[in-house]
Amino acid sequence: MERKYLCLAHMSGNEQKYIQEAFDTNWVVPLGPNVNAFEEELARFCKSKPNKIDFSNEVYPQSIQAHNDNPDGLWNDGYKELEHKEVVALCSGTSAIHLALINLGVKAGDEVICQSFTFCASSHPVVYLGATPVFVDSEADTWNMSPELLERAIKDRIEKTGNKPKAIIAVYLYGMPAKIKEIMEIAERYNIPIVEDAAEGLGSRYNRQVVGTFGEYGVMSFNGNKMITTSGGGALVCPNKEAKDRIMFFATQAREAFPYYQHEEIGYNYRLSNICAGIGRGQMTVLDEHIAHHKHLANLYKEGFKDVKGITFHSNPNEKYDSNFWLNTITLDKDLKVIGQEEAYNKAIAGAVGGAAGVVHSTGKVHTDCEPNTNVEAMRIALDKLGIESRPLWKPMHLQPVYKNCPAYINGISEELFKTGLCLPSGPMISDEDARFIIESIKTSIVK
Repeated sequence: MERKYLCLAHMSGNEQKYIQEAFDTNWVVPLGPNVNAFEEELARFCKSKPNKIDFSNEVYPQSIQAHNDNPDGLWNDGYKELEHKEVVALCSGTSAIHLALINLGVKAGDEVICQSFTFCASSHPVVYLGATPVFVDSEADTWNMSPELLERAIKDRIEKTGNKPKAIIAVYLYGMPAKIKEIMEIAERYNIPIVEDAAEGLGSRYNRQVVGTFGEYGVMSFNGNKMITTSGGGALVCPNKEAKDRIMFFATQAREAFPYYQHEEIGYNYRLSNICAGIGRGQMTVLDEHIAHHKHLANLYKEGFKDVKGITFHSNPNEKYDSNFWLNTITLDKDLKVIGQEEAYNKAIAGAVGGAAGVVHSTGKVHTDCEPNTNVEAMRIALDKLGIESRPLWKPMHLQPVYKNCPAYINGISEELFKTGLCLPSGPMISDEDARFIIESIKTSIVK
């Protein structure tokens, strides 16, 4: 049986054309026609109108082409003007966060408010700069940053330090839009810029507007497991051309205008290559199809679990929220019994789990001070034996040992979600038949 991974992008068939052009014209460097065109296509997508599609149908459009469906020019039903937005293609989403913070003037000793319930790439760049992450917990509707706790954190940091935080990094977890209108209102009240980490949210919308376009900067990721991929890469949505030029200056080693290399500021080698951008251009032709497929799978999962006692599918809170459902997620009630639950955590993990890439540090330990409930781990193991990759939700950053000394404003929601949640296969290679098999496999793993 072919293994069913969480989310692996697949090729459109058009990538080879742009890659071959790069080789034929000898543009095998971190600049070139593909980079420029990719940035323009991403910027056009960011300003696009949404399409009204019924993703519940068994047959849904194979290509929506939202980024071309904008005959009347720019529009704005959302919270901020889009007209001047520009995009810079970079080597990763992490580098995009790093450069956004640099351009916002974040320096050693500053504080930056970060969402706790997310992947570490949201907060690590804060530490790169010698600044301190201040973690804010989630609200229950979207699982993203709680506006109530955000304002409490800002007030408390001003009272304790005499300074307001330098920036706010809001995240769209698993593609779900945050309560960005409320977050923006708070940020504007205290005049604190927002960086939107939309790495998981490419194509998601809040009130019809593409996420990543509300704040000062918006971050995209094209890692191999995202909605589209450039094999590795990212992009930064900038407020205007001046900001884009400044970001590109830092992304190409911060060189001054002399006939030799003159450096007056620290720069980075963060630009996307013309080859990878060619892959991205090919991927843009299937972006809308991928979004449609993820939403279609979400509907299958939602319907499949609606009558299963003890399992809750995480869906859009209301019509303003339009998640791309990058990863479809469920939570298991703590009292739900799963076959093999008594054997969960009997064996230490030695390597990366499932499709996770990279090298991990094998500790030989079985437990940490906060971990998913035994029924969640038992379900993960049961699915793994059937060739189905699943994974716990992100462990909140305020619970990570590396951040144990950072300020945190907590309500317990992200910790509870981490203990009860599971990510399900959601990529473009998951068929309707696969989804039904996954749903049935979960049902049969429950102790009746």
